[in-house]
Amino acid sequence: MNKLLTALLALLVFSCTKPAPQPKLSLAQWSLHRMIWEKNISPYDFAEYAHNLGFKGLEYVNQLYPEVMLAEDKAAAIQDFVAKNNELAKKYQLQNVLIMIDGEGSLSVADETERTKAVENHKIWVDAASAMNCSAIRVNLHGSNDFETWSEASIKSLTELANYGADKNINILVENHGRLSSNGEALMQVINRVDLPNCGTLPDYGNFCIAEDGYGSITDENCSEVYDIYKGVEEMMPKAMALSAKSFDFDTEGNEINIDYTRMLAIANKYNYQGFIGIEYEGNDLPEIEGIVATRNLVLKNLSANEN
Repeated sequence: MNKLLTALLALLVFSCTKPAPQPKLSLAQWSLHRMIWEKNISPYDFAEYAHNLGFKGLEYVNQLYPEVMLAEDKAAAIQDFVAKNNELAKKYQLQNVLIMIDGEGSLSVADETERTKAVENHKIWVDAASAMNCSAIRVNLHGSNDFETWSEASIKSLTELANYGADKNINILVENHGRLSSNGEALMQVINRVDLPNCGTLPDYGNFCIAEDGYGSITDENCSEVYDIYKGVEEMMPKAMALSAKSFDFDTEGNEINIDYTRMLAIANKYNYQGFIGIEYEGNDLPEIEGIVATRNLVLKNLSANEN
């Protein structure tokens, strides 16, 4: 009996002390946007690049597919987009994680007709994400800088999209992407008022410009006001269902010079975040592939440090 009790206690101790599963890494397609825009690669090369760089997940960006965004028959174009990317993800044994939606209208605009049209445009991408077995779409709330106008419109749009996505197992995630959407406190007031289980956040380490003349990036020289990036990520983490490890520039030791990755990943660890971490290089000094690798290595180094 004593031997059995000892064995059971040892098993209990092991089960309580073994490390929690680590987040997996996905590649944000925006990291390749210059190569795609300059026609050096096709957006449909995305899966192959992600596979060769060691990633497990794919985060698509709809605006990188002009043949879809500008198509006369958009529904048919999106079906083709879905079929091609599903085939490529399967070929390279990668998981489709989410689709980042841009250029489909403002979800935070006061004009009800314009806002409703934007919601309908986003629903098409909810369907696409569902057909690709993604977990989410990422949306923007880059609208008015008047809190009451912005928040009421945002709540209506998010509620409608989240209810639409619920039956399709799609989460609606808001990224901090400029103006009030990059004000962590204001954004969380909206998310908490929506109060639906599939409406959450995608904290982006580098998008906390809250000035009216900026569009998100903390490195934008035109940005006159930046929200505290660590405070913002901390505020967004309780509802985070994805995470963007954005980078711009590195020192000689491989550290991001604008963002303390050790501190950022410690925040994620504090909230026991186990979803995908999206690697998103947005700098100009390194070629995109080198920037992706530098960002990936920095995240892996800090994840390893958190294990010890």
